[in-house]
Amino acid sequence: MKTLRRRSLARVVAPVVLALLVAAVAEAQFGRGRFSARVATPEDFDGAFHFCRGFFRSSINGDGGNWSVDYPQADINLSIRLAELTRTPVSHDASSQPNHLIVRLTDDTLFQCPFIMMTEVGSAAFSDQEAARLREYLLKGGFLWVDDFWGTYAWNVWASQIRKVFQPPEFPIVDIPQDHPLYRSQFVVPQTPQIPNIGHWLDTGTTSERGADSADVHTRAILDKEGRIMVLMTHNTDLGDSWEREAEDPSYFYQFSVKGYAFGINVVLYALTH
Repeated sequence: MKTLRRRSLARVVAPVVLALLVAAVAEAQFGRGRFSARVATPEDFDGAFHFCRGFFRSSINGDGGNWSVDYPQADINLSIRLAELTRTPVSHDASSQPNHLIVRLTDDTLFQCPFIMMTEVGSAAFSDQEAARLREYLLKGGFLWVDDFWGTYAWNVWASQIRKVFQPPEFPIVDIPQDHPLYRSQFVVPQTPQIPNIGHWLDTGTTSERGADSADVHTRAILDKEGRIMVLMTHNTDLGDSWEREAEDPSYFYQFSVKGYAFGINVVLYALTH
């Protein structure tokens, strides 16, 4: 009965999200230019939500892009949708654009961000100091979401870096079950969607960017002692592209952006309330 109710709710919620996004997309996206952002300072924080993007160095032996992939439009667009579709107060500048920030792992401003995101972490390289500060941040209640890394090699690179932060015997990496609160913190999301970058989708019509090696989406996490997610890892999918590229192609928007925003908003709300 629980599964049937969730499926029923999903059928109801998805059209509502779609309708809201379609109504807002022209105003919120078309005609906007690129926005600049700066490394966070203590004065930037005003008590409202900021999309904080974690800065990291890239390894020459890594797999993927760097910290700036999907930046800044994904950060801006998710903040806009969060403000439109929830009651979360989002920080805005004098021109009514969302304030989004870049955060170094060694800066004290990290601790002002209850939510940080990193993309293309298959190329990440943490120093010992960065790993120690990230561990401190997460154990104090912080939340890290990593996204957009594909295939076995990229996973292994990321796993080697996050193990500098948390060793498996103490804090193992686990799979998130489909009945986890993350999937229903606002919208009922039946599963983590596999979202390709827009170029791959338009060229091939497929969702797995690395073929058989990235066919399955993995939603994994590191939990604290109370079972709360500290590190969320969405592997073999690119949620950020569904936000960044929402207005570039109607087929991509309808196929992926609606799902991407529903999942992304759920993640932010979970991070802010747990």
